Amino acid sequence: MTIIGQRVLATRERITQLELHYQRGAGSVQLLAVSKTRTVKDILDAVAVGQIRFGESYVQEALPKIKQLAQQATGHDLEWHFIGPLQSNKTRGIAENFSWLHSLDRLSLARRLNDQRPENMPPLNVCLQINISAEPGKSGTTPESVFELAEAVNSFPRLQLRGLMTVPSQQDNLQRQREAFYQLHELYSRLNTSGHALDTLSMGMTEDMEAAIAEGATFVRIGTGIFGPRKKSGTSDE
Repeated sequence: MTIIGQRVLATRERITQLELHYQRGAGSVQLLAVSKTRTVKDILDAVAVGQIRFGESYVQEALPKIKQLAQQATGHDLEWHFIGPLQSNKTRGIAENFSWLHSLDRLSLARRLNDQRPENMPPLNVCLQINISAEPGKSGTTPESVFELAEAVNSFPRLQLRGLMTVPSQQDNLQRQREAFYQLHELYSRLNTSGHALDTLSMGMTEDMEAAIAEGATFVRIGTGIFGPRKKSGTSDE
């Protein structure tokens, strides 16, 4: 077994332990392996131990990998999630090739994605990205704006609103990490109370996975913890 395979299994075991510790249901937290900047071989090492959910942030990098893995990982129904900042000129690639989008934050992008989603594919699963820490320059809509955006997304037949996503400011203290995730969970609960049938909280990365699971994460996005350190790029390392 490769080191990547070992890390996938170790991460899964850690998730299972945290589910038990925080009284979460068994299997309620899914592992999303963040494969942006990683090679096809790296991804195949994770697939070899049963990992099927992968997160990408760069459309031009992701599409060749998706195509190649469709041929090399036959028998494994890989599920592709786009987790990076969304640009209007990249929406078609996402609409036509991904099962999930975690980073929707504008109505104009929702409209493009709906129009570009092929009719022979299921609706695109969508999470609304919230800038929960109100950091200047960071992607995500505000908590105050999310209700209007959620209503609009629900009106598009080729999109399926599933939940919320956030990338909070980095904290090295578990309690402080939990505060931001608690805020997102509260917003999620308010949306459900107002009539939205949400079931997904995409939050938590390698360094704050425990805090996210404690506060209700259903997807944790783990990159470094599985694939090891990567070269710096224009977006945060998930």
